[in-house]
Amino acid sequence: MIITQTPFRMSFFGGGTDMESFFREHGGAVLSTTIDKYCYVNVRHLPRFFDYSTELAYSRIERVKSVDEILHPAIKNAMQMMDMHEIRLDYEADLPARSGLGTSSSFAVGMINAFYALKGKYASKQKLADDAIYLERTLCNEAGGWQDQIAASYGGLNRINFSAEGYEVLPVIISPERKNELNDNLMMFFTGFTRLSSSVQTANAASVKNEDEKIASLKKMLELVDSAEQILVNKHTDLAEFGKLLDYTWKLKRCTGGMISTDKIDLLYERGMKAGALGGKLLGAGGGGFLLFYVEKDKQAAVKKELSDLLYIPFRFENGGSKVIHFTPETYEAAPQETD
Repeated sequence: MIITQTPFRMSFFGGGTDMESFFREHGGAVLSTTIDKYCYVNVRHLPRFFDYSTELAYSRIERVKSVDEILHPAIKNAMQMMDMHEIRLDYEADLPARSGLGTSSSFAVGMINAFYALKGKYASKQKLADDAIYLERTLCNEAGGWQDQIAASYGGLNRINFSAEGYEVLPVIISPERKNELNDNLMMFFTGFTRLSSSVQTANAASVKNEDEKIASLKKMLELVDSAEQILVNKHTDLAEFGKLLDYTWKLKRCTGGMISTDKIDLLYERGMKAGALGGKLLGAGGGGFLLFYVEKDKQAAVKKELSDLLYIPFRFENGGSKVIHFTPETYEAAPQETD
């Protein structure tokens, strides 16, 4: 039996520039961190006592006799890609799916990690990220960028650069005290809305009337990654500037697609800002999920009171990325393949 633990990510700056259609031509960069909210994938081989060969438990339960019958596209394609058979897979998570924290990609990374472990193989962080990107973007043909899979695999507070040659992961080196101060000044609230990121990405692309304006906004968002990183690494710069920059990047992001925000989300954001937040943004592709605010200590009680109709989610940064947290060896011999 294998159990993997894979963190969810929180993206601060550069979201959208990790889309392959953009960064292959213009370059891209993302500043993000993983947090102590996780998904867990439990995988073992299924004993041959049943009239089905594979059992899957996620938001629904599937029991099938053939991998080809699986409805969940990521599980089906991953099992075919890695030649997995006769398994029982269970998925659990600390936060709801489709909420803007890269949950689907964290699941993909955690599942692939578990499959490698079940085969007795080690997969590097880069291998996990590459396989998950290939699974979601190529095999499943889901719209989206590359940052989620990379963040979930590597973990930590990183700058991820994208180019025609691929990507590189550069840890942001700051003192523990400064990192804790940043963490302490961030507040996350659940809006109650959930949506499928790939669907929002597709809808956003369809809603863009002026592609040149979208690219111009993305280029500005890309420049802000440099500015935000400099704020973090320069110990003489007030971290309040990071919060103000979040507000700026959120306004830019809202210009990149008609599905990024809604009237209700705009109202919630305005309420948080009036209560004392210096900046913030909606996490993920847009349309719903979690609102993140940068709020200094003396204003946090007021912001929490103003948004008391939303669920407040405390969190801490994490550094581990996807990992196997339980491994029990088992003896497994593949069933003989039927021949014509």
